[in-house]
Amino acid sequence: MKPSVIVVGGGISGLAAAWELRDEADVTVLESGSRVGGKLRTTAFAGVPVDEGAESLMALRPEAVRLAREVGLGGELCDPAASPTTLWSGGALRPLPAGHVMGVPADPAALAGTGLLSPEGVERAAREAELPAAPLAGDCSVAAYLTDRFGREVVDRLVEPLLGGVYAGRADLLSLRATMPRLAAIAEHGTPLLPTLARLRSAGPAGPARPAADAPAAGPAGTTPPAGPAVAVQGVVGGTGRFAQAVAAASGARILTRTTVRALSPGPSGRWRVRADTADGPLTLTADAVVLALPAFAAAELLLPHAPLAGEELAGIPHASTAVITLAFSRAHAQHLPEGNGFLVPPVDGRTLKAASFLSNKWAWLGAAAPDLFVLRASVGRIGEEAPLRLSDRDLVRRAVGELHRAAGPLGEPVAARVTRWDRGLPQYGVGHRDRVARIREAAAKLPRLGLCGAAYEGVGVAACVATGRAAAREVLAAV
Repeated sequence: MKPSVIVVGGGISGLAAAWELRDEADVTVLESGSRVGGKLRTTAFAGVPVDEGAESLMALRPEAVRLAREVGLGGELCDPAASPTTLWSGGALRPLPAGHVMGVPADPAALAGTGLLSPEGVERAAREAELPAAPLAGDCSVAAYLTDRFGREVVDRLVEPLLGGVYAGRADLLSLRATMPRLAAIAEHGTPLLPTLARLRSAGPAGPARPAADAPAAGPAGTTPPAGPAVAVQGVVGGTGRFAQAVAAASGARILTRTTVRALSPGPSGRWRVRADTADGPLTLTADAVVLALPAFAAAELLLPHAPLAGEELAGIPHASTAVITLAFSRAHAQHLPEGNGFLVPPVDGRTLKAASFLSNKWAWLGAAAPDLFVLRASVGRIGEEAPLRLSDRDLVRRAVGELHRAAGPLGEPVAARVTRWDRGLPQYGVGHRDRVARIREAAAKLPRLGLCGAAYEGVGVAACVATGRAAAREVLAAV
């Protein structure tokens, strides 16, 4: 008899766990929504499939791309159009020179004349190699460390927009160790960053460098590593929602949607009892093991009665809400069509938008599917910036269109518009996050045959979520 495992949560983390368990266990996935996939959701918009959440998979981390190949989507993976990271900064679209790690420049001299930094800001950043550096002890915020090393302009104008694209967070609040682990590893040695980044960059495509953080869940590609694979992210022809659906189908799991788990408890025999509400009434299931693939706040509610410390720590993780505004413009009526894949916005400039992704340029399959339209997505929302999200959909669209016209030129009026809101969609990795996760996992380990996975732990991107899902599955398999 195969052991039975209940996976609570049908996002990509839970689906990856179900896939990992497919040959060794009898798996049931319980999902509160009407569909699985979580933030991998592709729906029809203006006659073409368009992603409402994540639009790409990290290629520099192998987990998501590898799983896509394993479930039969290898031939459907596609590269974005080649384009530099671009910032809407100081009233103009300005390409960020290659060779940066989440905005931290490997060669500050390349920023001269770009308009991204003042001459004083460029000169201050270049002095980093000459500054004394004490070994990093403990954790600190991204801003605290990088301001001391490079000056505030680098943080405000280069690092902040990329962090906003990935985490919807703020450099003053985000953990250096959790969001920029490669830079933190250099800092631990007590050496300046620039010489090491320069050496990694000169190592070429075979070098060991990797980006310092996860791929963004929305918006244009955010990082250009000093060295490594030429393509940082890949998409799926027809949208990344196909990836989640393919994993769900290939897992062979029993999937119950519109099923909200209200409580779980370990029984005297070590089996778990799971109580849920469905459209048809209460449902009680038992299983040999459980994988919780839920947002931190939802996992907290289920764990508090049995592992109070884990529940309290999970409940203490803040979350940012965001919104994605998808727009389609008529090519025939647009006075100007922008080039490139999109742009990121430094919050110091006071814009509503934090990013825009020019989908018709970025993904060849989408441009070919709608040759008469120019389709793009704009995103809003950072931690502590709730005011724009209180606007109605209509007002949010109008504000987005106005800023897009100022940033990219006159596109005309949209022929279609859609607003997708992700309430508490992105967990915030505050200072000490890695220690918090260690405490959560230590406390939860006292419960029998329980696995934890999702964006709250070791990364918010698709690849990191896949990795935690598969790891949680292996953990409970070893226990049963």
